[in-house]
Amino acid sequence: MNKKSKKAVIFIGLTFLLSYLLVFVYLALGGKWIMPGSLIIATSYMFVPMIVAIIVQKVMYKESLKEPLGISFKFNRWFMVAWFLPVTIAFATLGVSLLFPGVEYSPEMAGIFERFESVLSQEQLEQMKTQAAAYPLHPFWIGLLQGLLAGITINAVAGFGEELGWRGLLQKELGYLGFWKSSIVIGFIWGVWHAPIILQGHNYPEHPQAGVLMMIVFTLLLSPIFSYVRLKAKSVIAAAIIHGSLNAKNTGDGSLYHTEIISKIINKIKNGQTRDDPLAHYQTVLLRYREGKTN
Repeated sequence: MNKKSKKAVIFIGLTFLLSYLLVFVYLALGGKWIMPGSLIIATSYMFVPMIVAIIVQKVMYKESLKEPLGISFKFNRWFMVAWFLPVTIAFATLGVSLLFPGVEYSPEMAGIFERFESVLSQEQLEQMKTQAAAYPLHPFWIGLLQGLLAGITINAVAGFGEELGWRGLLQKELGYLGFWKSSIVIGFIWGVWHAPIILQGHNYPEHPQAGVLMMIVFTLLLSPIFSYVRLKAKSVIAAAIIHGSLNAKNTGDGSLYHTEIISKIINKIKNGQTRDDPLAHYQTVLLRYREGKTN
């Protein structure tokens, strides 16, 4: 084994072992992937990379944590970039998405309400619409403000649970590969690591198997961005902020894990309707949009 990669391999092995074991034990004990159990396990899952990074760095190798893993709260402009970049991406992709056929903007949030048609009665849907109309601000702006607040607080804490491992220990240990190679490797590992909870219906409940692939594509695309922000900020905390902000955005409307769009695209694939649309999969990962009723 290459001495340069030994610590990274140990970290990866232990992280996968403990993470996968956590889900296996939960399911073996009769746990179901429904609230609140799924939330508890998914949240616990996020902290496994951090725990393993501390064990490997401090206990096994008896090395310092703070400086080598980039634990720094020294503020610089890249912390602000990490905080607002997900919002910028959301606005940019909304604009780009409107260029695609069958895509339209709905200020009345018709697409949001459609998602609840299968779980709420018509009366409950009407109550939901009435409550949304009574807000002093459009629910979009309320969700945006809530996402920004959560992204730099509670979600950043959860994001740190992952980032101390991925952009802390692993990025440091794989630095000899160069920026792009290490980002690709970390992105792939990061995506595959999600597999057990994705297969249970997390993020992509209607297509868990395809969801594993979509998550890998998603993390491969995000990995260079996270790595670059972490390097420029000289802090893994910045990576935790961008991670937390993205998760806050996804919790609100699932825009980056858009299960409704994935379902329609997968159905099109099954019916052979995407042969002339090579961007279909790419849209699923990057674009935030409400799809029109045309298929």
